[in-house]
Amino acid sequence: MGADPKLNVAIVAHFAYGAMTGGAQGHVGGVERQTSLLARWLAARGHKVSLLTWNEGQGDEVMIDGVRVISICRADEGIRGLRFFVPRWSGLIRALNRADADVCYHNCAEYVTGQIALWCRMRNRRFVFSVASDIEVEKELGGLESLQERYLYRYGLRNAHQVVVQTEVQRIALGNNFGIEGEVLAMACPGPSDAEYRPRSQPMQPSVLWVGRIASVKRVEFLLEVARRQPNVRFRVAGMPYEGDPYSGSMLDAMRRMPNIEYLGAVPRERMPELYGAASLLCCTSAYEGFPNTFIEAWSHGLPVVSTVDPDGLIQKHGLGANATSEEAVARQISTLLADAEGWRRSSAAARAHYMSRYPIDTAMARFENLFKGVAAGRTT
Repeated sequence: MGADPKLNVAIVAHFAYGAMTGGAQGHVGGVERQTSLLARWLAARGHKVSLLTWNEGQGDEVMIDGVRVISICRADEGIRGLRFFVPRWSGLIRALNRADADVCYHNCAEYVTGQIALWCRMRNRRFVFSVASDIEVEKELGGLESLQERYLYRYGLRNAHQVVVQTEVQRIALGNNFGIEGEVLAMACPGPSDAEYRPRSQPMQPSVLWVGRIASVKRVEFLLEVARRQPNVRFRVAGMPYEGDPYSGSMLDAMRRMPNIEYLGAVPRERMPELYGAASLLCCTSAYEGFPNTFIEAWSHGLPVVSTVDPDGLIQKHGLGANATSEEAVARQISTLLADAEGWRRSSAAARAHYMSRYPIDTAMARFENLFKGVAAGRTT
């Protein structure tokens, strides 16, 4: 048998520098979390990995945990109206040329998807795109504001050598709406090992945790109404607001006026296990999602989830918490789970078992590694 072939991969994730440095600065969301995990894991396996990000003060190039982090440009650089081309597009081309990768990977629908696909097509390189949300496979592409964005995203989608989706629902929508066959891959999430994990018991004081950006798509106002209906339950909110954003400001003001809500702000990654361990439930109130990292993180700690979204019906199918769509129904499901100690323990055990079956980092990342190897060799689904 020959030696295991090594990859040369460029991961384009403009906002991922903060995740690579531990989340101490910049935007760190689900996409940034996943791309930084993937970059580190592949590098640790001996692959050549470049991560292309905004320049947040790190200079043109820096090595972090074996990953070559290459700057595109500063996010605010250039002249308004022209910066789309120079320095953003020109900077991306320069960074891709410097990385000189065989396979390029991008996660999340945006105009950049098309720019990377075009570079790969011109350079005879391979392109893998990963869907980050259900809205990215809708025919109307309502999450993209301009015709330019939608055109470039569609171009990238149709010129990708492989499209990765998070759920079977996304796979079907991608086929129906774009005629593209996607491959369902579970996202990776570090969590307690079997040796570290202890079966959970409910905290003495009922506590519901909510984690996410303070943004309209996450529907914080929905959570406020749920909390109003459960005055004896403590709600803890962990998330970064958008500075100067009217929605974020109004939600922060409203949370401060509610005695059973504790707003924690942006919580460092290393403190998240402590929050999951202290909670009784994780609550999600989003209008739409893809497959939230927070669900996987919660399940790794045996924490049931009560959510307005249920990817592929997994919560209902495997007893991982509860799914409901109205404020009244979510409040009722929270109340029911908190009052039923035996039912809560079953959900907790099911959550941990489901996590262990699909999401440990080595299990999930090995699937991405195999996919990249197949794409590099010219094999796609």
